[in-house]
Amino acid sequence: MADQLDPVVATLVDALNAGDRAAFFGVLTDDATMSDDGTDRDLRQWVDGEVFGSNGRMTVDPDSISDGGRAFVADYANDRWGSMRTAWRFTVAGDKVGRFETGQA
Repeated sequence: MADQLDPVVATLVDALNAGDRAAFFGVLTDDATMSDDGTDRDLRQWVDGEVFGSNGRMTVDPDSISDGGRAFVADYANDRWGSMRTAWRFTVAGDKVGRFETGQA
């Protein structure tokens, strides 16, 4: 499955699942942005609350991968909300993610 993802996106997903905050932010551009359910959020605040502050993890559905490995559906779980089916889309700039969008699938 990892070979189906864009390599930059795969790095971000791996960092998220490893709970590696430094690696996660290291693959983002300095001015990266994100949205959740169509609403732009403060990226650092959202990631700290929804990922690293609540043990966030995702399992990518390999049958859902599209857009050259920059979009997919995943089962996302954290200690705050439990498990949910979520859609993810990434904008990649060189070797960094410049934006990601997520929301209920």
